[in-house]
Amino acid sequence: MSFPRKVFVETLDHLDEIDPRAMRSRRDLQRVHRVMGTRSIVCNGLKQMFPHFPPGRLRVLELGAGDGTLMLSVAKALRPIWGAVDFTLLDRQKLVSPKTAEAYERVNWNVDIEVGDVTDWIENSVRTPRDQHLERWDFIIVNLFLHHFEGATLVDLLNAIARSSSRFFACEPHRSYFALAGSHLVGALGANAVTREDAVLSVRAGFRNAEITKLWKQTECRWSVSEYSAGLFSHCFAAHRQ
Repeated sequence: MSFPRKVFVETLDHLDEIDPRAMRSRRDLQRVHRVMGTRSIVCNGLKQMFPHFPPGRLRVLELGAGDGTLMLSVAKALRPIWGAVDFTLLDRQKLVSPKTAEAYERVNWNVDIEVGDVTDWIENSVRTPRDQHLERWDFIIVNLFLHHFEGATLVDLLNAIARSSSRFFACEPHRSYFALAGSHLVGALGANAVTREDAVLSVRAGFRNAEITKLWKQTECRWSVSEYSAGLFSHCFAAHRQ
């Protein structure tokens, strides 16, 4: 049993990057990811998408990248089996610290930090004529990002991702009563009021079953897709171009 998906405005998304509440909430999210096992979930998903690391440098884009610490943990875990990566982190705010950027370089991930709104990124994809070159990423990844969108905006985002990449992986909140109950307990991790409120809203806006797949099927290319729950609280979607 579940409940209808409903997207709410989350507080963290509208706080200034140097607001103490936002800074504390981002630290909370690092603990939440550790409890949820997000790093392992993402690593397993990427290993399935890339059973063998392709030749040359892999071009990767993360949308809604935040402070970049989650993908840094993934990069460190994948270092023994992955080669060089050109990694672009796109977010509305400049949250990646110099220390985090330097840590990426040490695992052979060359980082490019871009500040911008994803709606502008979508519009750029739509405006690019089909007979002109569109920047193609080896894969695009999102973590706790798709659940912020609904309706036509979510479809437009997925279409832009499909047009711009060869592979796509998303790790989102799983929408279930169990996950909802868990979201009410993040205060036990020492989370502040912003994180406690946003955690509940994230689950209510999360996904289940094949909801992302149904929207992805509205894209124009042929893809092989899989959608599945992971761990106790996560929901994943993976797609690669055929």
